[in-house]
Amino acid sequence: MPAALLPADDHVHSEFSWDTGPHASMRDACARAVELGVPAVAFTEHVDFTRWSPGDVPLVHDQRPRDPGWYQPVDVQAYLESIEACRDEFRGLTVRAGIETGEPHLFAGSVERVLAQGPFERVLGSLHSVVRHDELVGVGRVLRAEHPHEVVREYFGELLEMVRGSAVFEVLAHCDFPRRYWPDKRNLYRENDFEDEYRAVFAALAASDRVLEVNTASPLASVRLVRWWRESGGRRVSFGSDAHVPWNVGQHFAQARDVVEAAGFRAGRDPGDFFRV
Repeated sequence: MPAALLPADDHVHSEFSWDTGPHASMRDACARAVELGVPAVAFTEHVDFTRWSPGDVPLVHDQRPRDPGWYQPVDVQAYLESIEACRDEFRGLTVRAGIETGEPHLFAGSVERVLAQGPFERVLGSLHSVVRHDELVGVGRVLRAEHPHEVVREYFGELLEMVRGSAVFEVLAHCDFPRRYWPDKRNLYRENDFEDEYRAVFAALAASDRVLEVNTASPLASVRLVRWWRESGGRRVSFGSDAHVPWNVGQHFAQARDVVEAAGFRAGRDPGDFFRV
């Protein structure tokens, strides 16, 4: 298979994301993309907040939204300088600047202030947490302590609120993020159990003419799931490895491309663009 047929990787993290380790490298991620024949990469660094700011929608006034933990802000100036250095070195690779913003419907003011600092070409919206005791708590932690089906339905309800309540992001990342942390090994996560919830989120996303991501760090989406997106009015699909180390750039992309094509989407004229109906 010609390498150029692989999709763009629109969800990559580098040393500028707070949750990457010593092996993360924007330059090495670009080199890996070139090696695989991935035509474009977007470095969508984590943008998460641990304090409420003007323009946000706080859960409780005068309290932090979550434990600061390891969360760190992005050094935007250094990040953009690294983007330019990679563009200079890897002339045949499209290198895009971007962010992955967590819970953007709650942090509208904070996100807008980050976006004002530079030209970000890919903006992903993500939901990583649910509310517990007036604080945002990682959904994986909640899944381990509570009934998983109820937690996932709650998650989809909040995801629908995020889609309806924030227009700042173009691409919805890992729409079923909790499946990564599904705790019941005897009864595996089943998309059919949550069809109504998926379709509600997809319909809202499609109505705003935005893009659904197929995230290959999660268990791969099925053809059925991507068809639900198309049947809900979805017109475009993005691919994201969610790589936090260079060797995961473009992981499982050939298989993911086959899934998306089987659901009726095709690559555009620009190999670095979204797949479309």
